[in-house]
Amino acid sequence: MVGVDEYATRKGRHYGTVLVDVESRRPLDLLPDREASSLAARLAKRPGVEVVCRDRAPFFAEGATAGAPRAVQVADRWHLWHNLSEAAERCVADHRGCLQVLAPDPAQPAPEPEKFEDPSGSPWPRGHRFADRIRVNHATVHELLAAGLSRRAIGRQLRMTSRTVKLLADAATREDLFQGQWQGRPSKLDAFKPYLDDRWNQGCTNAWRVWEEIAPLGYQGSYQRVRAYFREKRLSPGSVTARPPSPRVVAGWILRRPETLTESEHLRPKAVLEHCPELDALTGHVRSCG
Repeated sequence: MVGVDEYATRKGRHYGTVLVDVESRRPLDLLPDREASSLAARLAKRPGVEVVCRDRAPFFAEGATAGAPRAVQVADRWHLWHNLSEAAERCVADHRGCLQVLAPDPAQPAPEPEKFEDPSGSPWPRGHRFADRIRVNHATVHELLAAGLSRRAIGRQLRMTSRTVKLLADAATREDLFQGQWQGRPSKLDAFKPYLDDRWNQGCTNAWRVWEEIAPLGYQGSYQRVRAYFREKRLSPGSVTARPPSPRVVAGWILRRPETLTESEHLRPKAVLEHCPELDALTGHVRSCG
């Protein structure tokens, strides 16, 4: 029984072929290339070869057929399992919507949402760049007025127009500046908020990624608007959602032997398999190959 695989003398540049005695697990030959003719010539010198264990490279198949025509060719266990793992991960990725039903990990209690209350009831949350700049300017103008400076002097010092200084000075509180035309002003993001809500509920809380997704759909606003909207959701009580595990993690649960899984890793996939017959069937196929 001879195992055939490749080895690298310079990874990505130059490869050769290694022949291994499968029973003793010791190398037999090192060929300087991966040509079918080289493998065929070397196998022809070993007429006792009955089984050739190889990967699925076409040049190995051709060389084994020519050099040992009576030998049985089989795929090695590592490549079989590697290909099965890739296929399982692709299948889980195709059914990633089923991962939303996963039960929370009992070993990791869900974090309590950060409480955030804006006593002013302003539609502009703290952390919004425009709103924070207005609040800072309002505070600065009123500090200078309290220090005895005139509005004209304040305008020169802060490089503001007289109209802007008057607007800030006449507002008793900072939140008064967000009334009227600013209250309920439509946003370019409004039409895309249902999509953002769906992506948030799916566990995607990366504002940059979602902005890249909605830009080709017609969104012409800035990334900052998306980030501010996600920040509101992140700070709102009860809005924090558990991020579902990645397809690779779930595929790992399916590929591992059941006796090696922890109690949490038993419970979480069980919730998915009960709601997804496709992944349940995948699990059966994988474990029948063990």
